Amino acid sequence: MKSGRLPQIKAAVIGLGVGERHIVSYESDPRCEVVTLCDINSARLDEVGRRYPGKFLTTDPSVVLADPKIDVVSIASYDDAHYQQVMAAILAGKHVFVEKPLCLFDNEFDDIDRALLDRPLVRLSSNFVLRRAPQFRELKARLEAGSLGRVYYFEGDYNYGRVHKITEGWRGQIPFYSVSHGGAIHLIDLVLWLSGQRISEVVAVGSRIATEGTIFRFPDMVTALLRFPDGMTGKVTANFGCVCPHHHALSVYGTQGTFIHGYQSGMFYSSRSPTVPAEKIQLTYSKATKGDVQRAFVASLLDGTPPEVSLADVMDAMAVSLAIERSLRSRNWEPVRYARSSLSARSSPSN
Repeated sequence: MKSGRLPQIKAAVIGLGVGERHIVSYESDPRCEVVTLCDINSARLDEVGRRYPGKFLTTDPSVVLADPKIDVVSIASYDDAHYQQVMAAILAGKHVFVEKPLCLFDNEFDDIDRALLDRPLVRLSSNFVLRRAPQFRELKARLEAGSLGRVYYFEGDYNYGRVHKITEGWRGQIPFYSVSHGGAIHLIDLVLWLSGQRISEVVAVGSRIATEGTIFRFPDMVTALLRFPDGMTGKVTANFGCVCPHHHALSVYGTQGTFIHGYQSGMFYSSRSPTVPAEKIQLTYSKATKGDVQRAFVASLLDGTPPEVSLADVMDAMAVSLAIERSLRSRNWEPVRYARSSLSARSSPSN
């Protein structure tokens, strides 16, 4: 620590792929110190450990989760390890910052829900970074000001553009991988955040054409239709086989205006007339803002301020994604089963 004062909270990071970024985000607040790093790959652990000397290094996540000195743990391991590690952290009374997804299956979600209800002091957040993109924050402000009128349709596409990561990497090797949980959940969170509403039910279809003949055994393309309680509708896709660069597309249609955001352009339309020019929106994704959600989480632990992504936000987005997976199996409309801990958290401004 650069500060002469002792840190107020001690953190650990499990999973040092994307999780390496968490170290810097934690320690950007001098009141927080990362004391332990964990990765099941010993070579990766040693490599990152050399870049951040003075940390305790372990390949065993259970050592981290059982350590009473650790107040908050980042979970950035493979998706199929999240549930057990999240549960162990909650049961140990540790705050949790988890990379998406929170878990993979309904029974895991229910277990986490019960554990959170039993431990109301535990805080939980996730890295839904699209909220920090300036164009989406501007859209949020315009929606709240009523500039688009009454919104009646959302459409979001998670275009992965990195198909090799599911045909060659760990995503194709674990027992189950969901492109909705692993990708579309970012757009699900964005739609929930922008609309200020909960999605009531979903129906989904999927295919595995782009990865046919590879090791990947699950749908690589999923399309889900959404219904909201007030009659508004929406659509989200997880398109992991697309032949285009990675990007997030979002369109929002209101009675007085339209927002359309793609890979190379973003526009606000205020008229149906082709002679009225659209307002061009600057497309910005800054690496500097990627740690903002985590920094806000640390501040919420230390100062009691609201986090950027609350426990309720994490649970709500996960509940929608799980409903999409159920619909893929049932081929029917599926209700979204929201968590009881989400309702409880919404009544607490610190969570």
